[in-house]
Amino acid sequence: MINQVALNTVRIVRRSASVRVMGQILLLAVVVCSSTPGRSEAQEGANAAALTQLRGLAGEWEGTYLWLGTGTPPEKLSARYSETGKAAVVETLIQGGKPSMTSVYHLDGADLRLTHFCVMNQPRLKASHIDLAKGILDFDFVDVTNLPSPNAPHVNGVALRLLAADHITITFSVEGGDKSRTEFIDLKRVAK
Repeated sequence: MINQVALNTVRIVRRSASVRVMGQILLLAVVVCSSTPGRSEAQEGANAAALTQLRGLAGEWEGTYLWLGTGTPPEKLSARYSETGKAAVVETLIQGGKPSMTSVYHLDGADLRLTHFCVMNQPRLKASHIDLAKGILDFDFVDVTNLPSPNAPHVNGVALRLLAADHITITFSVEGGDKSRTEFIDLKRVAK
């Protein structure tokens, strides 16, 4: 049965079952649309706040690095953090007086990203967990460029811990073939 109602010059035609279904679809659409921006804005806010906190690392750092589970003693390492305006934070790790690895932290829309420039390849990661109150920034693997073979070693996860204004740790998870290794870096600020 079709009901018709005339409202000035607009004529509305409805079927009672269709109105119910359309109402449910409309309600679902309103719920989805109203909840999505809230999550996106919260996520964007956390990512932007994390990048701001990373800007505070600018300066010179010293410490050690260690390949966990190898039995080798820690070796000395230094690092430099610098800003490129407000767009990115560049982390340069220096071994034996020479830059050995560089990571660039930046926003990509609402996402906090990290591109790690390793010896032979460039893994790209995205923040998966941020808890600034606890100083936690975790990044998960997205993809990698310049990988010579599917089994070549590459960084597939980074855990950055902001322990204090002058103390941070970085844990690089590295995979290649059927092997996985973990590099642990402990840094303390020496100068801003």
